[in-house]
Amino acid sequence: MTPEVRQSQHASPHAPELRAAARHIGRRRFLTATGAAAALAFAVNVPGARTAAAAELDTARITDDPFTLGVASGDPHPDSVLLWTRLAPVPYRADSGLPAKRVTVDWEIALDERFRRVVRRGKATAHPEFHHSVHVEAGHLAPGQVYHYRFRAGRFVSPAGRTRTAPASRSRTAGLTFGVVSCQRYDQGYWTAYRHLAEEDLDVVLHLGDYLYEYAVDDVAGARAYPAGTLPDLFRRETVTLEDYRLRYALYKSDPDLRAAHAAHPFVVTWDDHETENNYAGGTPENSVPPEEFLLRRAAAYRAYWENMPLRRPQLPDGPDLKLHRRLHWGRLAQFDVLDTRQYRSDQAYGDGWRYPGPESENPARTLTGDAQERWLLGGWRRSDAVWNVLPQQVTFSQRFNSATAPSQVSMDSWDGYPASRERVLAGAQAAGVENLMVLTGDVHVHYGFDIKRDFSDPGSRTVGTEIVTSSVSSGGNGSEKPANWETYLAANPHLRFYNGLRGYTTVSLGRERARADFKTLSHVTTRGAPLTTAASFVTEAGEQGLKPA
Repeated sequence: MTPEVRQSQHASPHAPELRAAARHIGRRRFLTATGAAAALAFAVNVPGARTAAAAELDTARITDDPFTLGVASGDPHPDSVLLWTRLAPVPYRADSGLPAKRVTVDWEIALDERFRRVVRRGKATAHPEFHHSVHVEAGHLAPGQVYHYRFRAGRFVSPAGRTRTAPASRSRTAGLTFGVVSCQRYDQGYWTAYRHLAEEDLDVVLHLGDYLYEYAVDDVAGARAYPAGTLPDLFRRETVTLEDYRLRYALYKSDPDLRAAHAAHPFVVTWDDHETENNYAGGTPENSVPPEEFLLRRAAAYRAYWENMPLRRPQLPDGPDLKLHRRLHWGRLAQFDVLDTRQYRSDQAYGDGWRYPGPESENPARTLTGDAQERWLLGGWRRSDAVWNVLPQQVTFSQRFNSATAPSQVSMDSWDGYPASRERVLAGAQAAGVENLMVLTGDVHVHYGFDIKRDFSDPGSRTVGTEIVTSSVSSGGNGSEKPANWETYLAANPHLRFYNGLRGYTTVSLGRERARADFKTLSHVTTRGAPLTTAASFVTEAGEQGLKPA
């Protein structure tokens, strides 16, 4: 079933609100003049009659390079991988420089970078209703194989990308090395980290959210300090409409370092909050706007996210809903349960922020994952026979006090604000016999290394896993090696083994006997070219969890 004809297979609980909003959208002036039609399209995922009946564009009429946003691959399976590109000859224009017509794009996969040994090729359609994005689920590939891929539209050929398939599902794979990245605010620094990441020898990269930021970007790109007038005024507003989000992705993907990283490695992506709006919780926005307005905004954000990420067809959004949690395997070495801790969560307790725990935050009914996703996670662990069960997700999982004296405040946006939800996850891992749990986290713009305790209130409690928190690519500016709260956090949290506040990323190598995490940092991001430093390295042994200096 192809995306362009996919109907909703289950009724969205938000569809009536979307339709109600569509009837009033002109008066609210929330979207453009075509907002009502767009809202209805979101509700049922059916292209509008005009675009569905649109003629095909003669690719000979494409006179400028349409591959300005590069290529990407993602979600590797043993026999397939997702290939992505988006046609945008003029990326900073709402229509990306293309008419509302279908475009046929050729693709090919080869065993060599010169494409002399092509093993798969085909054609895909770039539809205008999906902003001329291309998602190719290239199948019939060999497991554990490196491939090279590229696209062609008319006389233009895309940059080549490098990807790989996962090992065979039952194989006893000896090793896996992956990168972990998050939080790339465009106007707070250059993405030198991605240039270094592109040069790493990695099997896959996990992006843990805040790929995009909704805030306005001025004409000098903030801390990047471009010459005045470099960026057009259309970025000087917060993203709210579908057009806003689409243009913001074009800005982000215009960065050459990000494009290099995508071309070098397959990505597995999940979002956090800023891809839609800061600290939203389920259907509750950060600010006080009518729920139908926020759901329209969420629908726009989710649609643009799918269009611009290397995601497969099961992740195609259904109105303001997108099933992003999914499971990937790397032979019998690792099972990845990719979480979405934003779309289904209860609203933050006590108005969000850092607060003292209390009856509201400790209510057993509160959830960070939603009931269905929690059942999916625990059920997957019960069936897992992987050496490592890896949990890529967004917000800090381990207990994190901000004071060495009791009582201490905790972040209501993290798992500390949902302790019953965390306890159900830890109890579920214990019941499933998960021995080697590794939680991967982004969000907080610093490197942390945590031992996950079965009972965080007891420092002597058993260590049941490790949490690797990666710093930001650029969000927060240059940062510092030892933030002002460095000593306090280490004293207040005895299970915190490492803390560094510089920008960077993390690489993790999994073997059958141990895992190694290397925390990589940059001295600065507000100017280009910072060298990469490995600030610290830790190992944890299979069957004996706990971070130890390497």
